[in-house]
Amino acid sequence: MSQLLISVTSIKEAQIALEYGADIIDLKDPELGALGALPIALISEIVAFVNQNGALKRKLTSATIGDLPMEPELLLRHVWALSQTKADIIKIGFFRVSNSGLTEYQVCLDVLKSIARSGVKLVAVLFVEYIYPAGLISAIKNAGFYGVMLDTTDKNGATFLDYFTTDEIQEIAKNVQVQGLFFGLAGSLNLKHVEVVKAIAPDYMGFRGGVCINHQRKSRLDPEKIREIRELI
Repeated sequence: MSQLLISVTSIKEAQIALEYGADIIDLKDPELGALGALPIALISEIVAFVNQNGALKRKLTSATIGDLPMEPELLLRHVWALSQTKADIIKIGFFRVSNSGLTEYQVCLDVLKSIARSGVKLVAVLFVEYIYPAGLISAIKNAGFYGVMLDTTDKNGATFLDYFTTDEIQEIAKNVQVQGLFFGLAGSLNLKHVEVVKAIAPDYMGFRGGVCINHQRKSRLDPEKIREIRELI
């Protein structure tokens, strides 16, 4: 069964997500882009709250370093800083590079390898709008990453279904999971997408806009939407 990831912006939202059945409490700021980062101090506070209030079964936390360009030292600096918050998973967006080859991504993976192999769980966030070079998933695995997440960068209501067939997504999921990587699926998902996503069987499915008031990702969480999705999963 897929786990349920809910993106939150505050301790109050984290409390709602916990109460209504989230398995992973994801920390990000929707005001700052696809993977907008919350302040480090706030991330630390929310992580501590979740660790103290995760009920009998401890809940995981994840956080993003923000919408950063693929610059090795910049990524390393932000990943290291975020690792100090004790978030369980650190998400890194693999944004567009200047050419279509693997080289620029590989350089970034190389500098993050030591952190990944120290036990910090790094997740590469790939975007459905982009075409990535062949071999990237294997390179992510070889760098010691924990997983891969497929998301949308243009938050306009489109989902993976606007770019791929379910068969194509299942093939991507299989390619990730067969290498022992954790696979997540997100990006403007809501209640109506749950059955399709369940058939793909990612390790987790992520929600923000789909569990907010009026499906607006910058609005506050709607507990009833979380409950309905939790029941379907």
